[in-house]
Amino acid sequence: MTEISNEEKKEQENRKLSLIPKIEDYIEYVIVMLIKIPRTEKFSIGTETKVSMYKMINNVLYLYKLNKSYNGKQELELLNNIDAELNCQRIFLRIMWRQHWIDTKKFEVAMSKIYEIGKIVGGLSKYYAKNN
Repeated sequence: MTEISNEEKKEQENRKLSLIPKIEDYIEYVIVMLIKIPRTEKFSIGTETKVSMYKMINNVLYLYKLNKSYNGKQELELLNNIDAELNCQRIFLRIMWRQHWIDTKKFEVAMSKIYEIGKIVGGLSKYYAKNN
Protein backbone atom coordinates (compact mmCIF):
# COMPACT_ATOMS: atom_id res chain seq x y z
CA MET A 1 0.00 0.00 0.00
CA THR A 2 1.38 3.41 -0.90
CA GLU A 3 1.69 6.24 1.60
CA ILE A 4 -1.03 8.87 1.22
CA SER A 5 -0.09 12.52 1.75
CA ASN A 6 -2.27 14.89 3.74
CA GLU A 7 -2.80 16.92 0.58
CA GLU A 8 -4.22 13.88 -1.24
CA LYS A 9 -6.49 13.13 1.72
CA LYS A 10 -7.81 16.70 1.71
CA GLU A 11 -8.46 16.55 -2.03
CA GLN A 12 -10.47 13.35 -1.63
CA GLU A 13 -12.35 14.88 1.31
CA ASN A 14 -13.31 17.84 -0.89
CA ARG A 15 -14.48 15.50 -3.64
CA LYS A 16 -16.66 13.62 -1.17
CA LEU A 17 -18.11 16.87 0.11
CA SER A 18 -18.83 18.07 -3.43
CA LEU A 19 -20.95 14.95 -4.00
CA ILE A 20 -23.54 15.94 -1.39
CA PRO A 21 -24.80 19.18 -3.01
CA LYS A 22 -24.60 17.66 -6.51
CA ILE A 23 -26.75 14.71 -5.47
CA GLU A 24 -29.16 17.00 -3.60
CA ASP A 25 -29.52 19.11 -6.74
CA TYR A 26 -30.11 15.99 -8.85
CA ILE A 27 -32.71 14.62 -6.41
CA GLU A 28 -34.61 17.92 -6.33
CA TYR A 29 -34.62 18.08 -10.13
CA VAL A 30 -35.84 14.50 -10.57
CA ILE A 31 -38.54 14.73 -7.88
CA VAL A 32 -40.09 17.69 -9.70
CA MET A 33 -39.85 15.71 -12.93
CA LEU A 34 -41.48 12.62 -11.36
CA ILE A 35 -44.51 14.64 -10.28
CA LYS A 36 -45.39 15.10 -13.95
CA ILE A 37 -45.14 11.49 -15.13
CA PRO A 38 -48.41 9.51 -15.57
CA ARG A 39 -50.11 8.57 -12.32
CA THR A 40 -49.89 4.85 -13.07
CA GLU A 41 -46.11 5.11 -13.36
CA LYS A 42 -45.55 7.35 -10.32
CA PHE A 43 -46.06 4.39 -8.03
CA SER A 44 -43.85 1.98 -9.94
CA ILE A 45 -40.87 3.45 -11.77
CA GLY A 46 -41.30 6.72 -9.86
CA THR A 47 -41.02 4.96 -6.51
CA GLU A 48 -38.07 2.85 -7.67
CA THR A 49 -36.30 5.98 -8.89
CA LYS A 50 -36.80 7.72 -5.55
CA VAL A 51 -35.63 4.68 -3.56
CA SER A 52 -32.50 4.48 -5.70
CA MET A 53 -31.78 8.20 -5.22
CA TYR A 54 -32.18 7.92 -1.45
CA LYS A 55 -29.86 4.89 -1.33
CA MET A 56 -27.32 6.90 -3.27
CA ILE A 57 -27.35 9.89 -0.87
CA ASN A 58 -27.33 7.50 2.09
CA ASN A 59 -24.17 5.82 0.77
CA VAL A 60 -22.53 9.22 0.22
CA LEU A 61 -23.23 10.18 3.83
CA TYR A 62 -21.73 6.88 5.05
CA LEU A 63 -18.75 7.48 2.78
CA TYR A 64 -18.19 10.89 4.34
CA LYS A 65 -18.37 9.42 7.85
CA LEU A 66 -15.80 6.74 7.03
CA ASN A 67 -13.21 9.39 6.21
CA LYS A 68 -12.63 10.00 9.90
CA SER A 69 -11.04 6.56 10.22
CA TYR A 70 -9.44 5.70 6.89
CA ASN A 71 -10.48 2.31 5.57
CA GLY A 72 -10.14 2.12 1.79
CA LYS A 73 -12.00 -1.19 1.36
CA GLN A 74 -15.20 0.07 2.94
CA GLU A 75 -15.00 3.32 1.01
CA LEU A 76 -14.47 1.45 -2.25
CA GLU A 77 -17.50 -0.74 -1.51
CA LEU A 78 -19.67 2.32 -0.84
CA LEU A 79 -18.42 3.97 -4.03
CA ASN A 80 -19.34 0.82 -5.97
CA ASN A 81 -22.82 0.97 -4.41
CA ILE A 82 -23.16 4.62 -5.43
CA ASP A 83 -22.02 3.75 -8.95
CA ALA A 84 -24.59 0.94 -9.14
CA GLU A 85 -27.36 3.35 -8.11
CA LEU A 86 -26.17 5.83 -10.75
CA ASN A 87 -26.51 3.07 -13.35
CA CYS A 88 -30.04 2.35 -12.10
CA GLN A 89 -30.86 6.06 -12.43
CA ARG A 90 -29.58 6.08 -16.01
CA ILE A 91 -31.79 3.10 -16.88
CA PHE A 92 -34.88 4.59 -15.21
CA LEU A 93 -34.39 7.89 -17.02
CA ARG A 94 -33.93 6.18 -20.39
CA ILE A 95 -37.14 4.20 -19.86
CA MET A 96 -39.07 7.35 -18.91
CA TRP A 97 -37.67 9.19 -21.93
CA ARG A 98 -38.39 6.36 -24.39
CA GLN A 99 -41.96 6.12 -23.10
CA HIS A 100 -42.30 9.91 -23.58
CA TRP A 101 -43.04 10.47 -19.88
CA ILE A 102 -40.27 13.07 -19.80
CA ASP A 103 -39.16 15.35 -22.61
CA THR A 104 -35.73 15.37 -24.21
CA LYS A 105 -34.58 18.54 -22.42
CA LYS A 106 -35.36 17.14 -18.96
CA PHE A 107 -33.75 13.85 -19.90
CA GLU A 108 -30.57 15.58 -21.05
CA VAL A 109 -30.36 17.81 -17.96
CA ALA A 110 -30.86 14.85 -15.61
CA MET A 111 -28.29 12.76 -17.50
CA SER A 112 -25.75 15.61 -17.35
CA LYS A 113 -26.23 15.81 -13.58
CA ILE A 114 -25.66 12.05 -13.32
CA TYR A 115 -22.57 12.42 -15.50
CA GLU A 116 -21.09 15.04 -13.13
CA ILE A 117 -21.75 12.84 -10.12
CA GLY A 118 -20.32 9.82 -11.94
CA LYS A 119 -17.08 11.66 -12.75
CA ILE A 120 -16.52 12.40 -9.06
CA VAL A 121 -17.43 8.85 -8.01
CA GLY A 122 -15.11 7.43 -10.69
CA GLY A 123 -12.23 9.61 -9.54
CA LEU A 124 -12.73 8.61 -5.93
CA SER A 125 -12.97 4.93 -6.90
CA LYS A 126 -9.68 5.08 -8.80
CA TYR A 127 -8.03 6.83 -5.85
CA TYR A 128 -9.18 4.24 -3.30
CA ALA A 129 -8.43 1.30 -5.60
CA LYS A 130 -4.89 2.63 -6.11
CA ASN A 131 -4.29 3.34 -2.42
CA ASN A 132 -5.86 0.23 -0.97
